[in-house]
Amino acid sequence: MQQSLFYMNNLLHILEEITRTQLPAIDACGKAFAKALEDGHSIFLFGTGHSHMLAEELFYRAGGLVNLHPVLETALMLHESASKSTEIERLQGYADILFADYGMQAGDVIVIISNSGRNGVCVDMAQLAKEKGLTVVALTNLNHSKSSASRHPSGKKLYEFADIVLDNCGCVGDASVYFDALGRKAAPTSTSAGAAMLNAAVVACIETMLADGVLPEVFSSSNVDGGDAINKAFIDKYKGKIRSL
Repeated sequence: MQQSLFYMNNLLHILEEITRTQLPAIDACGKAFAKALEDGHSIFLFGTGHSHMLAEELFYRAGGLVNLHPVLETALMLHESASKSTEIERLQGYADILFADYGMQAGDVIVIISNSGRNGVCVDMAQLAKEKGLTVVALTNLNHSKSSASRHPSGKKLYEFADIVLDNCGCVGDASVYFDALGRKAAPTSTSAGAAMLNAAVVACIETMLADGVLPEVFSSSNVDGGDAINKAFIDKYKGKIRSL
């Protein structure tokens, strides 16, 4: 049980480091969300492999923003073939297809999640979104990203194309608890830390919109009285506009 306590304490330390160093970037992300929504634009969320879970984390969530578009590409997720998704996330040109297919436009915001920030699809998406006039938010691990070489032809990594960088303050390789018998670490921290940062950005967005005199669209829990009626109104409004809704 000692190692489980080490993991929890390490995660708490990471969250403390995020609170100490990342609040300006989190608030900037929230303000970018608010501006996009107030101006009639959308927020997209994109990650490959396990990072796609953070695209789902904010989507259709009790207490979450309504006008969020997760880019959920089956080939880049894990449920059909995890090993295949690792190969596909390194393919140059795949992001162009997804960008066009999801109808991203200038003025939108895209959050791109990648712990290493080195693989082709995520870097391609960031470069393309930047060129097309979107605000690019990178949720990444700068400690890891700066320690490894890019796999993108530009030689750059995700954070180098971002307007706002959210650093999850994790260790190189993400796994955080070393076992001598394995000769490697176990137990990653990026999902827990990333979820906390993104939800903090949502709170910053709501705070900004209310200060601007705009009532944000926020889902209710479907498991509280009155929640279904609140959510149905949003679903009726956005059904067909938000692909996964």
